[in-house]
Amino acid sequence: MDPVKAVLVAVATLFFVLSPLMSGGFGGFDPSQFPVPQDNPPVQPAGYAFAIWGVIYLWLLISAGVGLFARATDAAWDPARLPLFLSLAPGAAWIGVAFISPLWASVLLWWMLVMAIWALARTPFVDRWVYQAPLAVYAGWLTAAGWVSVGLLGAGYGIGPGETGWALIALSGALVTGAAVQVSLDRAPEYGITLVWALIGVIVANVTAAPLVAFAAIAGAVLIGILALRAAT
Repeated sequence: MDPVKAVLVAVATLFFVLSPLMSGGFGGFDPSQFPVPQDNPPVQPAGYAFAIWGVIYLWLLISAGVGLFARATDAAWDPARLPLFLSLAPGAAWIGVAFISPLWASVLLWWMLVMAIWALARTPFVDRWVYQAPLAVYAGWLTAAGWVSVGLLGAGYGIGPGETGWALIALSGALVTGAAVQVSLDRAPEYGITLVWALIGVIVANVTAAPLVAFAAIAGAVLIGILALRAAT
């Protein structure tokens, strides 16, 4: 197999991981970026949940290193490389886009998500812990982030049911998407576990401020947790 794809994935991963340093980091959208300021939106997980990016960055780096130095010409690794590159390469610019426009940041986030799920579906059963698992965590968090962005845009632009309504819409979307991906994969339980992590963050953020949203997140976490356990066994 041609090792060029392995090189491209490694380079894209490196730029993706370094993007927070190159852009000064991202602490969330500024409330004033929306016509209706989003100060404490119920759709957003508690701040601690975002620490999972450290795991994602490190695991993707390890995966890219193994792919480049040990599996560059491995045919089993090849099918997932193109969609993974198409997710990570534009993803390196995501923070910069987010500083400019939440709308275009959301569009880019969904592109990254679709490519990540495509890549995850094409990962082999071999080398699971250095290929399938890191992509599953990455795709799982992007699933949560993609729907959070929908909830933020809907509430931030004053469309329809308000912040709580959009939080429930986003949770429903994340639940349907997560269940569909986890069931269709029937493997990679790390995907569902990561989505559960995000849902627990929503529970923590809303347990007193928006109990209805917290209750919906609990129901979603239970369902996705069951599907992840099924995939694991």
